[in-house]
Amino acid sequence: MKQMMIFAYDCKGMIMTDRVLSGTTVTAAYYHQFLQKLRHKIHTNRPDLLENGVLILHDNARPHLGKDVHELLHGYSWEVLPHPPYSPDMSPPDFDLFPKLKINMRGVRFSTLEDVSASVTRRVRQLNCSRDLTGIMDLPKRWDAVIRQKGDYTEGL
Repeated sequence: MKQMMIFAYDCKGMIMTDRVLSGTTVTAAYYHQFLQKLRHKIHTNRPDLLENGVLILHDNARPHLGKDVHELLHGYSWEVLPHPPYSPDMSPPDFDLFPKLKINMRGVRFSTLEDVSASVTRRVRQLNCSRDLTGIMDLPKRWDAVIRQKGDYTEGL
């Protein structure tokens, strides 16, 4: 079984998660709706983000690059940070969120998707309380290292 989830977070913690229903494809239209829900969630729970300007970092997956998504982000005045393809050294979920989510789940076998989702939810709450999601703050240092290495893999980032 696989469970696809979409995460939106910053250095203060998780802002929103979306559990994609099994059999659902994340299209540009789906991602567009996710961003609308995210803006509402930010407006409700973190209005300071909207006042200071939202910077969004997502990869170059096709749903993120759709015309409607681009227009929506432009309409919100959200700045999209560039993300080179195939660059896990520069992707906070890859070097920060996912390893921390997996800590309590490594080696555990789940019998249902609901069990997986519940475990992820518990871990996200723990990460929010501990304020351990600091990877976004490390991004400028990582960008500098990747630029110095001319895009080559950088050990120990």
